[in-house]
Amino acid sequence: MVETFNIGLGNNDTQTRKRAEFDFSSFWAEQAKKLDWFDDWDVTLDWNPPFAKWFVGGKINASYNALDVHQKTKSKKTAIFWEGEDGTSRNIAYEEMWIMVQKFANALKSLGVKKGDRVTIYLPMVPELPISMLACARIGATHTVVFSGFSATSLADRIEDSKSKIVITADGGFRRGSVVELKSVVDEAIANNDSVQNVIILERTKTPIKKNPRDLLWSDLMNSSSDDCPAEKLDSTHPLFILYTSGTTGKPKGVLHGTGGYLTHVHSTFGWAFDIKDSDVFFCTADIGWVTGHSYVAYGPLLHGATQVIYEGAPDYPSPSRMWEILQKYKVTIFYTTPTALRMFMKFGDDIPNSFDLSSLRLLGTVGEPINPEVWKWYYKTIGKEKCPIIDTWWQTETGGMLISPLPGIETIPLKPGSGTLPIPGVDIAVVDEEGNDVKPNTKGYLVIRKPWPGMLLTLWGDDTKYQTVYWSKYKNCYYPGDYAIKDEDGYFWLLGRADDVLKVAGHRIGTAELESSIVSHHDVAESAVCGIPDAIKGEVIIAFVVLKEGISKSEDILRKEIVSEIRNGVGPIATPEQIYFVSKLPKTRSGKIMRRLLKAIASKEKIGDVSTLEDGAAVNEVQSAFDELQKSINKN
Repeated sequence: MVETFNIGLGNNDTQTRKRAEFDFSSFWAEQAKKLDWFDDWDVTLDWNPPFAKWFVGGKINASYNALDVHQKTKSKKTAIFWEGEDGTSRNIAYEEMWIMVQKFANALKSLGVKKGDRVTIYLPMVPELPISMLACARIGATHTVVFSGFSATSLADRIEDSKSKIVITADGGFRRGSVVELKSVVDEAIANNDSVQNVIILERTKTPIKKNPRDLLWSDLMNSSSDDCPAEKLDSTHPLFILYTSGTTGKPKGVLHGTGGYLTHVHSTFGWAFDIKDSDVFFCTADIGWVTGHSYVAYGPLLHGATQVIYEGAPDYPSPSRMWEILQKYKVTIFYTTPTALRMFMKFGDDIPNSFDLSSLRLLGTVGEPINPEVWKWYYKTIGKEKCPIIDTWWQTETGGMLISPLPGIETIPLKPGSGTLPIPGVDIAVVDEEGNDVKPNTKGYLVIRKPWPGMLLTLWGDDTKYQTVYWSKYKNCYYPGDYAIKDEDGYFWLLGRADDVLKVAGHRIGTAELESSIVSHHDVAESAVCGIPDAIKGEVIIAFVVLKEGISKSEDILRKEIVSEIRNGVGPIATPEQIYFVSKLPKTRSGKIMRRLLKAIASKEKIGDVSTLEDGAAVNEVQSAFDELQKSINKN
């Protein structure tokens, strides 16, 4: 029987879901009216499957809604507490943010940037990153933020595809005590590019840079710019941003989001999920280079006039206590992070977080991947002290904002560790079989979305055909996100990972998320990652890499037997790994994603390939050493 937790914040608005179920289009129009529009829309939804246009004819501006609307009531309120990895900090009020955005918007205009132009932003996690985004939005330029951990090749692909006129970067950024030289990466990326007219350089680290003819300093532009730049009145469907998402093969896809629909979705979900109050201090650990940072750092909090913390560096640098230090320093009330980060924190034990005052916390959240019950309970008990609801959210770059989540801002429901609970109001989600029929409760199937929603992507940049093929071809008029899920008897959704992230062992399909969750359920395990390697008899065999919690003294042989027993009981004998490797860290990107392709390459003795986005390259060497050591032992025996 699944354990449930009846804890909430006291809200119980039974009407919201009823209105959404009765007429989802009118419901979303009601939510849109909570934003400031220059002109009302004529048509709430223009639905020509698979293309949706929301609030057609309406005029709006994202920058105006994030900043201008707060100037009369919240101009002196802190918008951003910024914490640099090197210990520097800044406190930026809404009025200061508003002035800087207008000045930088005028700087862009002085360089010939106009409505519809694209601007690539390649910055570390500094306040100038959201300022750049809002400046673009203010004048109608479409921003495309590229995660500052990407290589020159990846950056070049994105600049070339978007045909960006301007690149905004920094001399460097701090990461684990070192300077990442971003300007030199940009120079390499645009060496043969014709579309980029200027590169704007923020001096963050004071690292010497090579100055090229098209290079301009951020400080020079700001010093010569006026602080008066009225927001452009833009169509609701005007492209706000392109965000590139990498597939397993081929070039990255440019996900294109509009303005009015996206803002409506983000504004609604931020308020519903986090029950935001004027006194809250919100902290989302996501890098703005990913969609979570767009929706719930750069836009969501500012649309609500909230105060938030933005942190520049790695979550465990210079020590594993870094996150808890920040929570204590700024008296954070809402903390939104990833299961991957939580598993890492778990590894260090309870003593570290227990040594900090986390009593300000009232709500916790997770994002990015399914959270296994063991981690959920640790988060709830050790960090939340059994008093904070956990908002386990499911969504994608393509969806714009949350689609499945508990919503303490409007309702109190029992929480089930590992389940994202219910769809947000106004969204029709189902679990179906290969033919598109609803499966029975507690049966694994494919997640689908049956109606358009405001935050959905407009299309893929420059490729309507691929948009239709990738997301809308599996089931007629249904958006297919590519995830496995289960819907239980209470209507709660349990996400099981990517449908294409599946191991095929002796004809059986086994989800990596299910298997990893089973391994982590062992009380000595902090993290795990599995991959499949080719096998002549079974098709694939399973290889598992395991990170133990601190202070475990059992022998590896005993641990292997216990973990195998856990898997056989939890998933089934067919899921038994061929080999289990113990390592102290897994190769992850700076956003916290485990790079399973690297594990598979090592286990398959293939070329490792590009590792430029890795958080810590030493993890690859350790995995390789563990693999080689075990292979020697197996060969001896």
